[in-house]
Amino acid sequence: MAVQVHDDRQRRRYEIIEDGMVVGFATYRLHQGMLEIIHTEIDPTRSGRGLGGQLVSSVLDDARSRGLGVLPYCPYVRHYIDGHAEQFLDLVPADRRKEFGWVG
Repeated sequence: MAVQVHDDRQRRRYEIIEDGMVVGFATYRLHQGMLEIIHTEIDPTRSGRGLGGQLVSSVLDDARSRGLGVLPYCPYVRHYIDGHAEQFLDLVPADRRKEFGWVG
């Protein structure tokens, strides 16, 4: 099945699309060079297939390519970054990491 991630800037959310259908999204605010990720949701009938990880990874890759920092207010995104810290923790500004549970 074909999966792609699309940034719907008008709705301020990244959408994950599978076979032409939106099956999940991550809402955000863009503020002063920061992508504030608020909430992530995947259609419950499609859970357990890695779509949430694909969505978040694409969002974080896009933030990096756009030179944006990331503020992971969404618990799922925080958990994802925690599990992929070597790849993505640098996107969270060092002076804000403690706010999200990272110390040191």
